[in-house]
Amino acid sequence: MSWKEEALVHAKDQDPKESCGLLLNIRGKEKYFPCRNLSMTAHQCFIIDPEDYVKADNTGQITAVIHSHPVTPATASEADKISCEQSKLPWHIVNPKTETWGYYEPCGYKPKLLGRPWVWGVTDCWSLVRDYYKQEKNIELIDYERPITPQEFNEKPLFEQYAELTGFTELKPDEKLKTGDVLLMSILNPSLNHVAIYLGDNVLHHLTDRLSCKEPYSSWLLKCTGKRYRYVA
Repeated sequence: MSWKEEALVHAKDQDPKESCGLLLNIRGKEKYFPCRNLSMTAHQCFIIDPEDYVKADNTGQITAVIHSHPVTPATASEADKISCEQSKLPWHIVNPKTETWGYYEPCGYKPKLLGRPWVWGVTDCWSLVRDYYKQEKNIELIDYERPITPQEFNEKPLFEQYAELTGFTELKPDEKLKTGDVLLMSILNPSLNHVAIYLGDNVLHHLTDRLSCKEPYSSWLLKCTGKRYRYVA
């Protein structure tokens, strides 16, 4: 079978879950390398098992990422485009039901700040903060490994732990907020599990299962705010 046929068989076998794999160049021949999808929630497209990635890399040259869209057309989603840029590899997408294929490759795509869908680890609240600082301030904030699920993150949020490593310092109670300051919030959870950007009377943020948006810094959001930080690095 060709690599496309092998990838399609894998996609049909994994349906309704997304399949994922890698295209390898092994001594001049293209070969599909199926990988385990570690994603356990609808909030994630797919997570390639790191062990499988290493095995693939030791087997041949990785030339592309391949995954399926069991429900939607075989065209790159917003999350796909962002992840494709991060991977620096072309992506092939297949729909196992229609057996149609799509293709996308890195092209310098920059996600919009408003109206983006929420995908854990790709377009979530911290991703929005990073993109805001990159687009508005030309500051490249460090990223960090997320737990596999948002539930794990809620049990042990990382925002406070990584704040100083990312170049932020906590504001004192009497210090006034400035545009671009970061707010750590508790949203439907006792821990500080959410981050937003202060924009004067408004905040820019991205809540679970919603589109990223700008909304008034209401009394409810103020009550949810637990800590305030400013970038100083």
